[in-house]
Amino acid sequence: MDRHEVTQLILQNKVNKNLTWKGLANQLGLSKEWVTAGCLGQMTFTPSQAQIVVDYFELPTAALVWLTQVPYKGSLPEAVPTDPLIYRFYELVQVYGTTFKELIHEEFGDGIMSAIDFKMDLEREKNEAGDRVHITLSGKFLPYKTY
Repeated sequence: MDRHEVTQLILQNKVNKNLTWKGLANQLGLSKEWVTAGCLGQMTFTPSQAQIVVDYFELPTAALVWLTQVPYKGSLPEAVPTDPLIYRFYELVQVYGTTFKELIHEEFGDGIMSAIDFKMDLEREKNEAGDRVHITLSGKFLPYKTY
């Protein structure tokens, strides 16, 4: 068993048992966004968190060790994503990436937004013209240092 196989089992059992990311997040006391990323192999669970994941998805005990390993981050296999939803985020960065960069540098100076000291919230926003996806990204600003 490896981390990819654990992720595949999680996805299979989620569908087969009609489970939700939010349900697991509530059991863990963490955000659904972070928990989902962890279950998809992008975050590291503590041993006690991993046990809850194993129990929730009814995974084999061998999955415990993989859920606690530091993963190889980055989950997109293609240079340009082909999944339409993921592609829209790629497109968003292609179109607005330079705008993000300019506005962040103007407001904060030369540096980056951390994806390590980071928080994301995703919610449904009701709208008469059709519901909207509301995503808030919040990352610590890390200035480049001179030396």
